[in-house]
Amino acid sequence: PKRKHMITGGDLRQSRLDIGYKTFTISPWSSTILANFRRFQCALLLLLGALLTVGIYPTILADVLDAKDRQLADLVQEKYGSRAARRVIDWRLLVQRARAEKWNQQQALEATNRFFNRQIFIDDIKLWGQPDYWASPVEFLAAGGGDCEDFSIAKYFTLREMGLSDESMRLIYVKAIRYNQFHMVVANYATPASMPVILDNLDPTIKPANLRTDLIPIYSFNGSHLWLMKAKGQGQLAGNSDRLSLWTDLQKRFNTQHMNRPILNLDN
Repeated sequence: PKRKHMITGGDLRQSRLDIGYKTFTISPWSSTILANFRRFQCALLLLLGALLTVGIYPTILADVLDAKDRQLADLVQEKYGSRAARRVIDWRLLVQRARAEKWNQQQALEATNRFFNRQIFIDDIKLWGQPDYWASPVEFLAAGGGDCEDFSIAKYFTLREMGLSDESMRLIYVKAIRYNQFHMVVANYATPASMPVILDNLDPTIKPANLRTDLIPIYSFNGSHLWLMKAKGQGQLAGNSDRLSLWTDLQKRFNTQHMNRPILNLDN
């Protein structure tokens, strides 16, 4: 809104508040109230910023979580700091909201894809000091970034928590033609025979797999099975997903809430 002041003899006689096509005349007392309210808003934002800096704000947010999630937030804050705890709390609140509001499949896909794509992309060798490290969702958010596997794994576990079945989900290892490198995405199948849609950190828009001509599928897996991909559909079953050692190690860390610390602090 735009305010216009009419000043006569040095005194504020009245103020006009223009909102759209209507103009309201307000008294000097109302002007004072509006000014004070704006000062209060600024002070509140500064206070929240200060609380976040010293680690109190995440504690306030954590009060709305259940006991298990609060314990997780406390562990993350102790090990990684308040900013990391805030990211994990936001994640748990997202899952909590999806369950409470009974989101449909499309709502869950869109919100999850958008939430995790805000994180920083960084190679494993720089962040973890290893050529290939599959971080758990907690490690990924606590670190504040990761590579394509970390984005995809976090989305997969989050969608499972929101109620999507393991049978409808795949983690697909592909070759990204544009970048000439291997890449990982998440696929969701509305039905076993349908064309899956792809959740990706390279392209933030969720699209059917047949429109992702920039990706060549190699293999896919979920919590139970491993498939060799010959096309952008189901693929040929190749055994259990526990054949993938990185996946097995990740699941152990996820189930026990074991968290490793990266060699690089992205919050500094």
